[in-house]
Amino acid sequence: VGHMNVLLFPSSASVTTFVSLQPVEATDDAFWDQFWADTATSVQDIFALVPAAEIRAVREESPSNLATLCYKAVEKLVQGAESGCHTEKERQIVLNCCRLLTRILPYIFEDPDWRGFFWSTVPGAGRGGGEEDDENARPLAESLLLAVTDLLFCPDFTVQSHRRSTVDTAEDIHSIDSCEYIWEAGVGFAHSPQPNYIHDLNRTELLKLLLTCFSEAMYLPPSSDSSNTNPWVQFFCSTENRHALPLFTSLLNVVCAYDPVGYGIPYNHLLFSDYREPLVEEAAQVLIVTLDYDSSTSSSPTVDGTTTGTAMDDVDPPGPDNLFVNYLSRIHREEDFQFILKGVARLLSNPLVQTYLPNSAKKIQFHQELLVLFWKLCDFNKKFLFFVLKSSDVLDILVPILYFLNDARADQSRVGLMHIGVFILLLLSGERNFGVRLNKPYSVRVPMDIPVFTGTHADLLIIVFHKIITSGHQRLQPLFDCLLTIVVNVSPYLKSLSMVAANKLLHLLEAFSTTWFLFSAVQNHHLVFFLLEVFNNIIQYQFDGNSNLVYAVIRKRNVFHQLANLPTDSQSIQKGLQRKRKTPEPISRTNSQDGVSMEGSRPAAPAEPGTLKTSLVATPGIDKLTEKSQVSEDGTMRSLEPEASQLSSEGSPPGALSDGEPWSGEASHSRRDRRRLSSASSSGQWTPTPDWVMSWKSKLPLQTIMRLLQVLVPQVEKICIDKGLTDESEILKFLQHGTLVGLLPVPHPILIRKYQANSGTAMWFRTYMWGVIYLRNVDPPIWYDTDVKLFEIQRV
Repeated sequence: VGHMNVLLFPSSASVTTFVSLQPVEATDDAFWDQFWADTATSVQDIFALVPAAEIRAVREESPSNLATLCYKAVEKLVQGAESGCHTEKERQIVLNCCRLLTRILPYIFEDPDWRGFFWSTVPGAGRGGGEEDDENARPLAESLLLAVTDLLFCPDFTVQSHRRSTVDTAEDIHSIDSCEYIWEAGVGFAHSPQPNYIHDLNRTELLKLLLTCFSEAMYLPPSSDSSNTNPWVQFFCSTENRHALPLFTSLLNVVCAYDPVGYGIPYNHLLFSDYREPLVEEAAQVLIVTLDYDSSTSSSPTVDGTTTGTAMDDVDPPGPDNLFVNYLSRIHREEDFQFILKGVARLLSNPLVQTYLPNSAKKIQFHQELLVLFWKLCDFNKKFLFFVLKSSDVLDILVPILYFLNDARADQSRVGLMHIGVFILLLLSGERNFGVRLNKPYSVRVPMDIPVFTGTHADLLIIVFHKIITSGHQRLQPLFDCLLTIVVNVSPYLKSLSMVAANKLLHLLEAFSTTWFLFSAVQNHHLVFFLLEVFNNIIQYQFDGNSNLVYAVIRKRNVFHQLANLPTDSQSIQKGLQRKRKTPEPISRTNSQDGVSMEGSRPAAPAEPGTLKTSLVATPGIDKLTEKSQVSEDGTMRSLEPEASQLSSEGSPPGALSDGEPWSGEASHSRRDRRRLSSASSSGQWTPTPDWVMSWKSKLPLQTIMRLLQVLVPQVEKICIDKGLTDESEILKFLQHGTLVGLLPVPHPILIRKYQANSGTAMWFRTYMWGVIYLRNVDPPIWYDTDVKLFEIQRV
């Protein structure tokens, strides 16, 4: 065990003492000071020099030495914070203690017997053995967190000093107002400090330690109990932390002000090391962890953003006690919203930036953290959500999300990214403005492997969703409900779909309404209901501009007739199910324009074998994720009482839409398509019955479409016969000028399914967020090979 490098331990004798059973007195400073001797090391060195086996050995064999080491390291940080770290030697000691604690903490958390250690006070340790001052002693965790926050606003160490002076008149770290030392201009702060890469590096190391403190959450199994708050985060975001506001503002501003492209000089990032990027990543990760808060359990008016005061005022609002969530929910100035939205959109769009010189622009890697941050902003601050939807700026968020969804659809290691992208679009689609914004023409040409089309952002969304459903991997099936709910929510506002998108929607209906698919799982028919609702909304509310969709419906009219005549007797049900067991023809690829993909695009690729991924908890079903609201004539929404929904799955077992086994790569295309859609049947016991089919078949909303076909098909056929037409354009011209006023049934009220917060999604976000943080921190690998319980680490 005694091979710890000379850098840390000058004599091998001391190592042996440390690991052996001999307890070393806390007062033996000469011994302990060897651990943070002021030799310059890096965090990577510490990880290399202190192997996991050694930390575990000390934990098991000489626990008192490990306890003393932690206590002394925290004591050094507290002393550094008290003194203000004026000498190089003090700064070096602080950084080394910081690195050592980052290395050791995960091994404290993985052992349930040690987990409470930092929340206990260490009796008499290092206080000359006096017992009497233990009464008011702080737990070690609190001392550690307060020291780190002080150090994050330490002049000449992590922030620019405001005084040009010598050490004697240096700023007293306790008298400075840290709000004057916010790290970057932006929300609530106008002054942009001179960049200083040493300060950036020191901040990054301290934030890494904070993140490690917060990571205790990784060592507890997922639980639906939302009262399970993280004590580290709870204390850090409480009023005990006098730097809470400037720190929240610093983290948010550093992230949103970051511009990875720099000064537009190609290859700039290869010439100059970017000291900002590691800080921005660390800041984004610390920020999303501090905002891990289950809003479904709080009835606080501030989180809603509607009854807040006029400013981040001094009056304590009735808000969450988590100050970070509180501050986030109270941001309200237009220019602050603009700054945040522009920053997040700039960073999300960065991986899409097309340059003519390969690799000449810097690509950021932290888009998943940004998506979680954007989600938190919209979820906790409704005013921000409305601001995002107020202008077409929302499309600058939409396009990157569609790009990531399309790019990750075949990659099993990125299921989490697929979910968060879809959740954000579900949240946005609950607002009327989102649907309206989608009508803006899509002209930016982001290279995606989708068919070339001319149209709007709505077309882009439908084409990408079609691609995910028909050529994503098996584990995305639980998302189909969500994807189609988004399309239903925006459909009443879509003024004019392109022919490509119209064909994609009909292709989905065709695939989902085959008997083998409808009969093979208990809630598969929901997908057909969603699609019919889309067609009804467009025909009733946007008939005039949608001749392409009407034409596609007429061309594929047999699909609707087959649905209306769906057989319900046992024999036909069995026959329908058998059809699936043979290997029939693939889902018909819409035969028209799937040929050419966009220029410069690469096909979505599966994960490289061996890629690490973290497991995720299941997400709630769409009925739990959303609540129905009805749109009244004046455009306002009222929530509908939860009733037996028209899509209720008649006493179906929950979660019957199982994950299924991923199909093997060798399977033929047709098998793949069949299996993708039928995997739901792997749920076992359930079998379809005539009563069950009747129960939902009778509710299929086909009246509007049947009426449309009844009126228009004879007219279209007549044109074809009269003019001997085989040409689509004449028919489209006829449909453009046609009208169905007075011929259709009375328009149904528009139903919107709005996302509602619930503890199921809160838990999903927690596991997803920590999984991302675990996988992204590889240098040094803070949590690698420790016994995490929140998720499993799997190889693709």
